[in-house]
Amino acid sequence: MKLRRVWDGESPAVEIGIAGGWVDAARALRNLSPAPTEADIARWSGDTIALLSAPDDIRRRLAEAAERLSPEPAGTRTAMLPFEPRSFRDFMLYERHAIDAARGFVRRFLPGAARVVTAYEAVFGAPFPRLKPHPLWYRQPIYYMGNHLAFAGDGEAVGIPTYSKALDYELELGFVLAQGLHNATPEAAEAAIGGFVVINDFSARDVQLDEMRSGFGPQKSKHFRNAISGVVVSADEILPRWRDLDGSVRINGQLAVETATAGPRWTLGEVLAHASQSERLYAGELFATGTLPGGSGIETGRLLAPGDTIELKIEGVGTLTNRIVDKEGSAS
Repeated sequence: MKLRRVWDGESPAVEIGIAGGWVDAARALRNLSPAPTEADIARWSGDTIALLSAPDDIRRRLAEAAERLSPEPAGTRTAMLPFEPRSFRDFMLYERHAIDAARGFVRRFLPGAARVVTAYEAVFGAPFPRLKPHPLWYRQPIYYMGNHLAFAGDGEAVGIPTYSKALDYELELGFVLAQGLHNATPEAAEAAIGGFVVINDFSARDVQLDEMRSGFGPQKSKHFRNAISGVVVSADEILPRWRDLDGSVRINGQLAVETATAGPRWTLGEVLAHASQSERLYAGELFATGTLPGGSGIETGRLLAPGDTIELKIEGVGTLTNRIVDKEGSAS
């Protein structure tokens, strides 16, 4: 089931994707037999996370009921974020991205060290040892806490921070909880996932280098802005195959990279179980896999500039498009 959230003129409303467009969730819920209570209809039709946490039977019958209805008229409602994240934790699941991004940092910001790295890798045919992730990465899932209040939606402009001259994109698979967790097993943690989105974890790379060296992790390099796709796809459609999805990045309509979700260090159940140890997680908290291999400009050497349009895509999950504007909010 694909869900989006719109403004109906008075309040948020959830819509369900069908072959011909979108159906209002309240209308579909009232077509169930027996129909839910008005209290449940109000709760599920105005809150995407609440609908994702509804009983499996309700969601199954709701998807069937929506397909029997005519879609809403196009252009009558304003798109919103698919949900308001209660928090944002971003993992780093891909070793290849970590190594290639580290090499990209060296190449761009440390030219003297880049010569040493290039020579070493030419001789030994292996990554320079210091490019590999910290040893902790191999022992447990690692993540940083992002700014859950800074999400731009699909189609919104994203401004380059005033303090940066190296804005980058990062293609990531996002997943949101529909149920709370505490000291969960990987199996229970995976079952609590409600849906999936595409995430662009924008990064100010020139600021990030010093912040990471501080030992406190990313701060202004990450917290200024990120973006989320307008549609959330229910977990039943994606979870069984989340490690087998193709992804791509286009800049100004031109294909910049093709990538995939294959090869993570940890499963989604394992990363959520780790995050839940002696810590309560709640429905609506958002997580991401970290950048897919090759899915950032620091790896390819192509960062973003004012006027660029960046489009991220993950098979089955959707697309996310944002236009980059300069520090003053214009595109030139």
